Amino acid sequence: MQDSLHILGLSIWDWAALGGYIIGITIIGVWASKRIHDTADFYMAGRKTNRLLMVFFAFGVGTSGNDAVGVSSRTYTDGMAGIWYQWLWLFATPFYWIIAPFFRRMRALTTGDYFEYRYNTSVAGLYSIVGVMQLTFNIGVLFLGAGAMTEAITQGAIPRGMTIAIMAAATLIIGIAGGLTAAILTDLIQGILTIVLSFILLPFALHTVGYMTGMRAAINNPDMFSLVSPGEINLFHIFMFAVIALVGIVTQPHMMGVAAAGRNEMDGRIGMTWGNMLKRVCTIAWMLTGLAGVAMFMEQPIAHPDLVYGEVARTLLPAIAPGLVGVFLAALIASVMSSCDAQMISSSGLFTHNFYRRFIVRGRDERHYLKVGRVTSFVIIAGALLFANTVSDVPRGLEWFFSIQALMGAAFWIGLFWRGATPAGAWAGTVIAFAVLIITDRAFFHAWATNNLPDFMIFNDQFRLSWRMASYLSAGFGSAILVSLVTKRVPDAQLQRFYDCLRTPIIPDEPSCVEPFKLPEGATPGKPDKLINHPDLEIPRPSAAGMIGFVVCWAVVIAMVAFVYWVASIGA
Repeated sequence: MQDSLHILGLSIWDWAALGGYIIGITIIGVWASKRIHDTADFYMAGRKTNRLLMVFFAFGVGTSGNDAVGVSSRTYTDGMAGIWYQWLWLFATPFYWIIAPFFRRMRALTTGDYFEYRYNTSVAGLYSIVGVMQLTFNIGVLFLGAGAMTEAITQGAIPRGMTIAIMAAATLIIGIAGGLTAAILTDLIQGILTIVLSFILLPFALHTVGYMTGMRAAINNPDMFSLVSPGEINLFHIFMFAVIALVGIVTQPHMMGVAAAGRNEMDGRIGMTWGNMLKRVCTIAWMLTGLAGVAMFMEQPIAHPDLVYGEVARTLLPAIAPGLVGVFLAALIASVMSSCDAQMISSSGLFTHNFYRRFIVRGRDERHYLKVGRVTSFVIIAGALLFANTVSDVPRGLEWFFSIQALMGAAFWIGLFWRGATPAGAWAGTVIAFAVLIITDRAFFHAWATNNLPDFMIFNDQFRLSWRMASYLSAGFGSAILVSLVTKRVPDAQLQRFYDCLRTPIIPDEPSCVEPFKLPEGATPGKPDKLINHPDLEIPRPSAAGMIGFVVCWAVVIAMVAFVYWVASIGA
């Protein structure tokens, strides 16, 4: 009788939990579609999102079950140091409190608008290509992680390819119908389910292996309990992860919505910062579950590290309560979709608004561009499916995303703070950084590096990933600055409009559909209050609210690191 109640490795209760979730989310997507009237509604939810929704939106769009797969996979092979595969953004998180108001004050729909109004249309077009590429890669990795976990839980009864196809279809239906409004509304539900996904396994996994003391006895390898691995994840690797996270976070296309879909600047600050802080807490649970998996499967090792999180779930959950595996899978699907739909919409907006509308078809009505945006969403998901079937595993896919996300970081940061940054410099910084990234990943370069570079730059007969990152970031920033010094500057009037907008706070009840980098009626341009009094530098003096929040965020970061070090010392 028990076997007859199982279909594709899941009980009838598990299927009931999954079905209830899918029906509920679909209803929300259809309801949200009726609120879409123009591109501001589709891509920015009318800028009416409250703080609670902004927190869960930031958490949901940046967090998925794929992250649990990646961290636990790397922990399974490298020990506790695997936490840095998501904690790479930990030391960048306090800066989100400072960054968020800049995005809101841009009054823009996409980050491509930033590059257009700071530089020119050609740089915005370049960013559109880079931005769509990076999020397409990331969506593909999200699908891959979800497929790996489902395959492990059902012992192959539901192959990863089937899971990937179903999730791609569901993401398209909800995202195309409801735009960012649907993404934000579903992220509240999906964010709660993601927290469930992150912590539902941990107490049972720790109990099974005898907590930290039992894990130490079973694993018997002190290096597995170190936050700095003797292998690839050394101190310099962690440092470069932190640098590339800060450089690249601002050029991830969905960050515009995360920081600027709120009613005011404080909504964006609270949402972007504390939504991501919540993810940093969940990362601790993923790492500990992966470490418990090492102890659980010492005698029969997992065939592929990507499967460890799913194997722990399959081993423990059915014995706890009926339907719990279904809840777990619903949380997994929720977490992946909450990231994929928002990233798909951001990529679609980027292409439609900053490429199609500028270079292909101009002057059409809003209905036409909404239709193009929805068609573009389909193409992006198709590209993500192709990438998911090409990349070898989740950590490798994450490495490519980490690298590509910062390609235009030099153009963003230099243009934000230095009036001398030019369009030619932005192009040079991006193209040269990309060339260095590709060259340093080729077999011939790895062979040359192994024979000619110091040992600390080599790991497993390859040029270390951390040094690849350092090389292409240095090349990108260096070339952007040098070329800007010898090429034609942006007109002063354009720069004045750009910096006036960034200096001017959002006024109460400011309309959501104003032109990017244009102050609404009734707004007085803010006066310069620069940290360094130089005519070419535009580094604003931090406000009291900015500095207090920044210090509080650093206190939380330090507390989290101290907590993990304490956990690592238990039983030593």
